[in-house]
Amino acid sequence: MVPFLFILQVHAETWSLEQRSPFNVKIQTTSQLTYTPLKQASKPWKICALVPHLKDAYWIGIDYGLVQQASKLNITLQLFEAGSYYEKKKQLSQLTHCLKSDFDAILLGAVSPKLLSYYHEPITKPVIALVNRTDSPSITTRVGVNWYQMGLNAGQFIKNDLATNSALNAQKQVDVSLLTGPEKQGESDWVDQGILAALKDSKITISSIRHTDNNRNLYRDQLHHLLDERSPDYILGSAVAIEAAIGEIRIKKLENQVKLVSSYLSPGVLRGLFRDKIAFSNDDLVVLQGKLAIDVVVKTLEGEPITGDIGPKIEGIVSKDLNQHNIKSKLDKSLAPPDFYPIYTVN
Repeated sequence: MVPFLFILQVHAETWSLEQRSPFNVKIQTTSQLTYTPLKQASKPWKICALVPHLKDAYWIGIDYGLVQQASKLNITLQLFEAGSYYEKKKQLSQLTHCLKSDFDAILLGAVSPKLLSYYHEPITKPVIALVNRTDSPSITTRVGVNWYQMGLNAGQFIKNDLATNSALNAQKQVDVSLLTGPEKQGESDWVDQGILAALKDSKITISSIRHTDNNRNLYRDQLHHLLDERSPDYILGSAVAIEAAIGEIRIKKLENQVKLVSSYLSPGVLRGLFRDKIAFSNDDLVVLQGKLAIDVVVKTLEGEPITGDIGPKIEGIVSKDLNQHNIKSKLDKSLAPPDFYPIYTVN
């Protein structure tokens, strides 16, 4: 009797991504991309990663993804944080260090889109933009998402939500206040522009736009003054701002009057969505972005350069659609584990 022969098929891991064009512009067209990450690196490359800070869940999630993929590929990663979006000089100094040291390539999470216009030394190594746009002819690849689209999606949620809310619809005017991050640093300007585009030609008015560094205490101060002046129908802001807003509107007894909308996801925002304290959040899968950045820079070093804008498709999370099952599914590609602390070196 001939024994049955069982053949085990091992499918390669793939990531569902988007390729966007034209490169580095506000309004882009997208094409779906099924991306196959590397199983191993051909040599122990040394990668330098520069980030604005590690003060919130967004960049901690990026760090977690970088560390996971660097460990998987058995390469060296050294991460440097500027400490704030306002630390341009410090990040330029860190860039100089990485270019003059024995790193093979650089992942640049720039504190400002114009950062490289202040850098007057030659760029002698591959530099790939990480998350934030970098306006420079020497940058031809960015791993991240379109932040204008992030703003557009959040604004469109408010517009659609208003259409289903008869009480708000009866008002002559609907007020939205914005707290979207450091002014004209990182990607906050494109977020603002996307929100304004989504709300154009509606009765929704942007009653206040406030900017500050991503610090919860600074946002609490902003919210305290905002809510003393007015009670907006919606507050749309960064995850740090919206986490702070949960407590502030509770103190002011405005929980049934003000809806909260986050431009990106964090553990606190996810809890707020589940508890129906937050109405909506974008999710741009930051852990996957970090993994992808390491993979793309290694492929570039190994002669398979990937150019243009590449990253995950932005997803929207609505509080009423959230349950325990899809909370767990968010933890793999969107958020670092709760016990993860920033890691600066992978050897």
